[in-house]
Amino acid sequence: MESKSDASVATTPIISSSSSPPPSLSPRVVLSPCAACKILRRRCAERCVLAPYFPPTDPAKFTIAHRVFGASNIIKFLQELPESQRTDAVNSMVYEAEARIRDPVYGCAGAIYHLQRQVSELQAQLAKAQVEMVNMQFQRSNLLELIYNMDQQQKQEQDNMSFESNDLGFLEDKSNTNSSMLWWDPLWTC
Repeated sequence: MESKSDASVATTPIISSSSSPPPSLSPRVVLSPCAACKILRRRCAERCVLAPYFPPTDPAKFTIAHRVFGASNIIKFLQELPESQRTDAVNSMVYEAEARIRDPVYGCAGAIYHLQRQVSELQAQLAKAQVEMVNMQFQRSNLLELIYNMDQQQKQEQDNMSFESNDLGFLEDKSNTNSSMLWWDPLWTC
């Protein structure tokens, strides 16, 4: 048989001397709903499909996409995609929606056309610059060849001109290596 003292000992909690507080319940974190749920005025579920892509700090992002595509179409589209592609899809939808709002007729296609036209104009400018560069290189090579030819011609003229004046004002032949035969030496000695 059990005594009353044994039963009371078993139900009383043992308090340790380390004085640690009993585990308390963590305070419930209240997160603000995503921008999509705020705009749609609905409760944001824990597994909201739109929450990772439309943060509460950027409501304009969802507003723009919602105006053009509608919330149900955005949700359906995201549910059909794998999670790895959803971020790019949302960014693309927002870009397309912004383009459609700016240009209701052409939308994104108008921006693409404008960019393609810029690319073709820049390619034409690049081709023109490359042609000018080739012409300048050709002119440079012609100029260098002309300078080289002129330099060679001057050297030949200096080599051809074999007479220079000496200190006495007479001309002597520098090309002749035999220094004993000068032109003023008499041919006949008496």
